[in-house]
Amino acid sequence: MALQDVCGFMDYLDDIHPCHHLPNEMGSLRKTPSEFETDSPFHFLFPPQQNSRKHGAPFLLSPTFSCLSPHQRPFQLSHGTTTLGFTFQGGVIAAADTRASCKGLICCPISQKIMPIHSHLVVTTSGSGADCMLWERILTREMRLYQLRHRRRLTVNGAAKLLSMMLHPFKGTEVCVAATLCGWDGEDAQITFQTGMKMGAKVEKTMKQDSHDPAKNNALSSPNSEMMSSTNKQSDQNTLSAIGEQWGPRVCYVCSDGLQLRGEIISVGSGSPYAYAVLDDGWRWGMTVDEAMALAREAVFRATHWDAYSGNNVDLFHITALGLRRRDREDLKEEYYREKERAKKMIKEREKERQKKEKTELAEEAKDIKSVHGE
Repeated sequence: MALQDVCGFMDYLDDIHPCHHLPNEMGSLRKTPSEFETDSPFHFLFPPQQNSRKHGAPFLLSPTFSCLSPHQRPFQLSHGTTTLGFTFQGGVIAAADTRASCKGLICCPISQKIMPIHSHLVVTTSGSGADCMLWERILTREMRLYQLRHRRRLTVNGAAKLLSMMLHPFKGTEVCVAATLCGWDGEDAQITFQTGMKMGAKVEKTMKQDSHDPAKNNALSSPNSEMMSSTNKQSDQNTLSAIGEQWGPRVCYVCSDGLQLRGEIISVGSGSPYAYAVLDDGWRWGMTVDEAMALAREAVFRATHWDAYSGNNVDLFHITALGLRRRDREDLKEEYYREKERAKKMIKEREKERQKKEKTELAEEAKDIKSVHGE
């Protein structure tokens, strides 16, 4: 879809097969390449009121838009889910349950709440399922367009800001989207730095080879050459520190009212208080990948155990500089039974320790009695 807009394929289809549709001023989400060059990228969110009055049709955000449907919903919308994301020294972990519910009804037990945007970014969503799916697709499209135009990917913070700006006009409406962006930033900067380091290593190797030549040795040992080498080392260190601030694991939160947050641990949904309890207790920056996976799975399991609106399965994604990797979906019912078996084993171990302690105390009492009678 993004490539079609860049290449003008949709304009070609309109020339061959013209169709009558509402113009963009009336709220259409479709934009032509010429409109992308001249208009704001968020123009489809702000349909002018005068144009809508001229055409005699209500636009998306008008007060009369909600009156188009004479029927009200037979039930009140309610949301429940558990999603989380956190950073550590090995990358980013994103986890979520798979239960889609509406009040007391489980609509879908195998819904997908983690959506890959590109090879280094995923989005976990909480809220209305239709709204979340729509804005995931819009974000994917806009980021693909950005990559095609600028020959590089948008950063995680940039994607969060883009989504926040697109969602802000819908503040106060019934749009309900809470997205957590989990990804890895700065792959292009890392590749550039590695290429520069390789070139620097080649130059240094050439200088070492030239140092064996007596004619060139005097030139290399001059104060100017020493000053240049020290300057190059300092610039390499500055470049490394700058790139270290630009690339690495990132987690950002965006809400449908335009709120944007950034942190190391973020959990969203009705089960987030229970997930935070596990994450705050077990999270540390120096965790291994297996420990981070186990912590995320444990957090989602505890949340689904105490929150009735979360459950069924758990999806886990691990994002590093090499890309994202998805683990196989795990059934939380099996984790529940494993937890019960672990609890039974712990009870048996405690019972054995108690019996052993009682035997030790009885033996000591008998020994004391014998010593008293012996005296």
